Amino acid sequence: MSRSELDSVDRKILSSLVNDARKPYLEIARECGISGAAIHQRVNKLEAAGVITGSRLLVKPGAIGMGVCAFVCVSLSEPTKYHEVISALKAVPEVVECHFVTGKYSLLLKIYCKDNDQFIDVLLHHIQTIPFVQETETMIALETAFERQLNIKDSL
Repeated sequence: MSRSELDSVDRKILSSLVNDARKPYLEIARECGISGAAIHQRVNKLEAAGVITGSRLLVKPGAIGMGVCAFVCVSLSEPTKYHEVISALKAVPEVVECHFVTGKYSLLLKIYCKDNDQFIDVLLHHIQTIPFVQETETMIALETAFERQLNIKDSL
C-alpha cells in the first residue's frame, strides 16, 4: 500500500491509534463517521499492507531502574558481515535499537542499562567481543528532552 492509497479516513485511524493504541475501535468509528466494522476492516487492511506493524506498551526505562541511556556507534572490520553482527547484537537484551547508518560508522545502537557498571560490561564483554566489530564510540544521554511517534497528520 503506497502513501497515495491512504485516504483521509485511513489517516484519521492511523493518527488516532498512534496517539492512543488502546482507543476502542467504536470510539474511532464515531470520530470518523463510519461503522465499527469498517474500522476493523480498515485496520486489518493496514496491517496486511505492512502500514501497521503492531502495537505496544511503552515503559519509561528510568522508572524501572534503567538509568543509563547510551548511543554506541560501531564500525565493522568487514562491512559484508553486517548480518552476522546484527544477529549477535539481537542476543544482547540491553540493545533496544540498531540502525544501519551512513558515515564513518556502520551501525548506531541505542542501549539501556541500570548503571554505568552494567553499561561497561555490555560494551566490553558483549558488543566489543562480537566478531567483525572493529571500533566503537559511545555517547551517554544526560537527559531525554523528548520522544515521540511520527505525527501522522503532518507526514501523510
